[in-house]
Amino acid sequence: MEMYREGYETYCLACENYGMESMNFYLYVRNLTVEQLNAFNQHTKGSGDYEV
Repeated sequence: MEMYREGYETYCLACENYGMESMNFYLYVRNLTVEQLNAFNQHTKGSGDYEV
């Protein structure tokens, strides 16, 4: 879950940089696409630091 939190923080910074309002963490995780979740899982498997 920590990786999702880090992604959310990056998302919030991007929204801030573009002057957009960010959604809350629950909506952020709920609205991730299957492709985004698969990419996240592939990234974490490759890093060896996290168990998915």
